[in-house]
Amino acid sequence: MSSSKVAVVVGVGPGLGAAVSRRFASEGFSVGLMARTAAACEAVQRQIEEAGGRALSVPADAADADSVAAAFARVNEALGPVDVLIYNASAFRVAGALEITPRELEDDWKISCLGGFLSAQAVLPGMLERGQGTILFTGATASLRGGARFAALAVGKFGLRALAQSLARELGPRGVHVAHVVIDGLIDTPRVRAMLPGRNPQTMLSPEALAETYFQLHAQPPSAWTHEIDVRPSVERF
Repeated sequence: MSSSKVAVVVGVGPGLGAAVSRRFASEGFSVGLMARTAAACEAVQRQIEEAGGRALSVPADAADADSVAAAFARVNEALGPVDVLIYNASAFRVAGALEITPRELEDDWKISCLGGFLSAQAVLPGMLERGQGTILFTGATASLRGGARFAALAVGKFGLRALAQSLARELGPRGVHVAHVVIDGLIDTPRVRAMLPGRNPQTMLSPEALAETYFQLHAQPPSAWTHEIDVRPSVERF
């Protein structure tokens, strides 16, 4: 078992999840990489290991309690107790009110919100025992405003924000820093570039810049903790 600190990123992909994982690894954290399939994390694991860091790819269904519990048990056994949790999993669906089925709405809420609760429950016993820890939740514009045809996303993101507020008030006095990051804009990822060829990168959020924000939230001293921060490109209207 490693003596280094441990960060877990739930919802690792080629954009923000990968950048946050690399940023924490660069500070000496062993990083647990979670996604629906281990294959989704393997490229990031290789990048971290090639840079001299340590990472573990763990398949996990964020919407399933047993899957989440098993995944965190594996991280604890292989890497050690979790010091930092970044919950980045989300379901993105664009559909009108009459197009969304009840099952789809429930499934999307589970990924965007319930998974954050399950992940927090998995790491909190150890954090509270040690009297310290960081939990960071990835929000979106939909955390604050339900747009037309974005009901499925907004329901989950509103819920995740409420969870973050409640946990911050409960756990802050016990040494656990809970913060919610409202990402207001498109993140510059390969998928977005394929969808919007020719779009100016300055109109999108850099994953690496976002990862720096996440790390600085973790590094804040307890005398000046931020609970919620909104980030957007300089040209984004708000």
